[in-house]
Amino acid sequence: MAMKPHGKSIVSSDYDDKVVFFKDLSLGHHESQLRFRLIHFWEAWNPLKKTLIGMEMLLIDEKGTLIQGFVSPGRIKKYLPDMKRGSVYKLTNFYGSRNKTVFRVADHTVTVSFSWNSELAVLRDCHIPFDEDSFRFHSYEEFQANCDLKGDLYDVVGHMKLVNGQSIVEAPVLDEVEIAKARRVLIHIQSHDGPVMKLYLWDQAARDFCKKFKSYERTPTVLLVTTVNTKTLGGTLALTSMSSSRVFMDYDVQPTIDYFAWLGANPHIAEQVNAEIVTKRETMTIEEIFSYIKQETAKDAFFECTATIDDVVHGSSWYYISCSGCHSKVSKGPTSLICTNNKCEKVNVSGVAQYLSKISVYDNSDQAVFVLLGDAGRELTGKPASELVRSYFEANGNEGVNHEAPVPEALISTIGQKHKFCVKVTEHNFSGKTRSLTVTKILPLDTPPATESSEVNETTVASEEKFINHVGSAEGSKRTCDGTTLEEAKRLKRGD
Repeated sequence: MAMKPHGKSIVSSDYDDKVVFFKDLSLGHHESQLRFRLIHFWEAWNPLKKTLIGMEMLLIDEKGTLIQGFVSPGRIKKYLPDMKRGSVYKLTNFYGSRNKTVFRVADHTVTVSFSWNSELAVLRDCHIPFDEDSFRFHSYEEFQANCDLKGDLYDVVGHMKLVNGQSIVEAPVLDEVEIAKARRVLIHIQSHDGPVMKLYLWDQAARDFCKKFKSYERTPTVLLVTTVNTKTLGGTLALTSMSSSRVFMDYDVQPTIDYFAWLGANPHIAEQVNAEIVTKRETMTIEEIFSYIKQETAKDAFFECTATIDDVVHGSSWYYISCSGCHSKVSKGPTSLICTNNKCEKVNVSGVAQYLSKISVYDNSDQAVFVLLGDAGRELTGKPASELVRSYFEANGNEGVNHEAPVPEALISTIGQKHKFCVKVTEHNFSGKTRSLTVTKILPLDTPPATESSEVNETTVASEEKFINHVGSAEGSKRTCDGTTLEEAKRLKRGD
């Protein structure tokens, strides 16, 4: 296909006097002809009912005007075999319907809807140039202003800082198996010299990203993603791909080529922002955290929440016995303790008491149950769980082997205290399996919001959360100190 110097391709087309340009298109039935390039098409689904709404399209005519197209589910089989992205078509007999108000991919107020007698055919014998593509870019400020409005879907172009937590300068390695399982890729992207944004690519967009990323001999730098939705995730602006999203990199299209050239002329921009401090934990009330959890697009996130401790929840143990190496739960073997984590390389396991305490808290908006794990419990009481358990059994050496240490005074004395809690919400919250919120850290009341990078070194909490999942959450079975476990508990030393 021949190319004009300005980037438009020459196509052949049937000539027709009744051609209507997109800019002149009105509502209602039309027997005239449209000529356009089919830029992209995709299936539109109802995410709640899991039903197919139809097939949507992005079209551009010879004047460079974009418009959205639509084919109802019952007519998709009729037209889909002849549809090819990038090809140029003529369409006769169609209906101009009102464009939807949410998630629009074009500015035009009219949508080209295929009707019962629509005829679609490839253009032939006409030397008219059509643009290959067209983009609608937004800056960080524009995305921020339209966040959560479910309005038009705009495009973003910028340079990548992190890919799934890996620095772009260190040639990230993409695990396609893990990405397929998670169904997403998380990218930190900076557009020119603006703030760095989180960009979530889902399903097909994630697969397209992996394919393109791996196709480059050198690690690509520039990324363009079309029709992204803006959401508030974890209290910060995030961009998420949609079914209509397409992915381009360094030399794929003219905007990425232009951006790559700009970045080369401004090398200091790539070094300007530390990708590890681009997002902050936002302060939220308990009510706002629960509201976030209910959002359809909610993902793992950290929040800061100031709340008052109302009580220590009774009916379940406030600690568990963990592996001294990886902090996973241990079980009793024939002669020693055995770590339940198959990846743990520690052979001679020593049992260490770790916090697994539930506290009831409240603020001016709602009540909640917080689960204290590891260092968070020590930060609240001032003492590690191992010391409190050891002190109890040293003072009560004649307790039976099936006895467990009761809730210590160090925990009970915190009732009535107000603290700033760093809490983490996870898939277990989104799935409704638990309303309990995991506390990863406790801060002084006057501490400013911390950067997300301060959450990176949460190895202990992560392993303890795996234990919670293993036993079914904090309400799990009563922890007893019998046999070897009792002896280990009595020998626990601070910091072991």
